[in-house]
Amino acid sequence: MPPQDPLSATFGALADPTRRAILARLLEGEASVAELAKPFSLTPRAVSKHVAVLEAAGLVTKGRDAQRRPSRIVASPLIEIDSWLANYRKLWLQRFDKLETHLAKQTGGE
Repeated sequence: MPPQDPLSATFGALADPTRRAILARLLEGEASVAELAKPFSLTPRAVSKHVAVLEAAGLVTKGRDAQRRPSRIVASPLIEIDSWLANYRKLWLQRFDKLETHLAKQTGGE
């Protein structure tokens, strides 16, 4: 299997709602796998596999704190997604502006 480009790996990792929830939790600060597993009906081993996917995509990094291996979020892949979306955001904003103008003309509110 050929290696994935970083953007595809990021989107692939974000495709799973559990992984998105893990990232949301990590926005609050670093956490161990056991801490990340608490709100889910998953075993720590299953959560560890999700964290491994996030780590492979560059979205999470693991530290070392004595016996703990806390995970923390990495923003750079999310910044890349935001940059990729910027062109599409611009397109949709232009379309919404045109729609707003059209609707204003239709209702006489120009």
